Order: sequence, then structure tokens, then C-alpha cells
Amino acid sequence: HPDLPFAYYVDMLRAIREIRPDVHLQAFTCVEIHHLAKLAGKPVDETLRVLMDAGLGSMPGGGAEVFNPRIRQLTCPDKLPGEGWLEVARTAHRLGPRTNATMLYGHIETIDERLEHLDALRRCQDETGGFLAFIPLAYHPKNTELGGSGNTTGVNDLKNIAVSRLMLDNFPHIKAYWVMIGPKLAQVALSFGADDMDGTVKEEVITHMAGAETEQAIGHKTLIRLIQEAGREPVQRDTLYNVMATF
Repeated sequence: HPDLPFAYYVDMLRAIREIRPDVHLQAFTCVEIHHLAKLAGKPVDETLRVLMDAGLGSMPGGGAEVFNPRIRQLTCPDKLPGEGWLEVARTAHRLGPRTNATMLYGHIETIDERLEHLDALRRCQDETGGFLAFIPLAYHPKNTELGGSGNTTGVNDLKNIAVSRLMLDNFPHIKAYWVMIGPKLAQVALSFGADDMDGTVKEEVITHMAGAETEQAIGHKTLIRLIQEAGREPVQRDTLYNVMATF
């Protein structure tokens, strides 16, 4: 929230940790960490240390979009540049928190610009080893200023996941986010390089505001069946990919 002070977020983490000390707190994208550092008037590393002391455990991968400056100028000119996003990730990895990484694809970017994005992530991972998962995010044009010619196709989605798995061989996990591409295509993606469908989710809002027609929540029994029928073994994991149960 643009009007809330830095102390609000620190207090929020502390309050959650006090109530549920057993819960791992994954919060704040690299873009949001950069914003919080400006609010705090501190360097990124000092800001992260304060948040970690309050309970921050790891970070999601949002805000990466496509790193190429041409794309960012057209789609998110006020957002942290691609290299800035990567530098926040490097800083987090150096201090300890693991993070994820994303790429929003299927709008105005070229294939070369997608590959540049993947290459930048690969090189960053070679440096730090701090990324847990790569999450390709299919663009949904409805209710956006950018608009577009339509949603990505299934072939496009599967090719993108397969190429991501090949290029990011130093990433432990590739996610087929069922909210973005639908549970049935995410099931197929398990044979195209993905090893994670994400979780049950609960009332997903952002993608559905952009026109997604997928379910807003899926029960664990449905996910287990989808994975088993794809010929894979369902594994329940925690945020850091530690195995909690197999089915």
C-alpha cells in the first residue's frame, strides 16, 4: 500500500510470528522490497535484515515481468528495472532468504526477449544458487490497459515451460501454475518439464480480474488425482520444498 509506513510491515510480520511462530512467512517481491527500502530510508540489505529479524523467511518471485528495457518502458515504466530486480534477489540470497522468479509472457515481448530473461535468471542463479522455483505466468489481456490479441495458446504455454526447464537447469523447480493456464493444461505440463502445479490456492483475485476463467480454488483431492493420472507421484511440500507427505 503506497500510504503505509515501513513500520507497518515490520509490525505485521512480528504480529504474525507472535501468533503463529510455526508458520514460515514468505512475503514481499523484489519490487516491494525496493519500495520498502525507500520508505525506510535504508539500503536494501539493511531493510532485508530488519524484515528478517521480524520474521521474513523467503520471498515470492513477482514483479520480474520481462527484464528487457524496451518491454519495461512500454508495460511498467515506473517499476524497478530488470537489473534492479536481479540485484535485490542477489542481496536476499546473500543474506539467506530463498526466492522464486517469474516471467510474464504472451503480451508484446519477442521470443528473443523471453530468452534474454531466462538467461539473466540462469546467470544470477549461477552466482547465488538462491532461487527455488521459476514460475512462467501467462498473460491475460482482459481489463488491462495493454490489451492484446488474446490469451496464450496451449502450445505456447507448453513450449515456454519446456524451454524454461532446458535453460534453467540450475533451478530446482519449474512451476505450471494452474491458475494461469488451467488445471488440465498444468497436468499436461508435468510431461513438459514442470514438477510443480502450485497448491490449492484460495480465492485467487489478480489473474481473474484480468479475465481468467479457471477455478479460484482447487481441493487437494483434485490435485492428487490430476497428478496421479499424469503418471506422477503427488508430493505435499512446504514453502521451501521440503517433503511433508506423499500420496
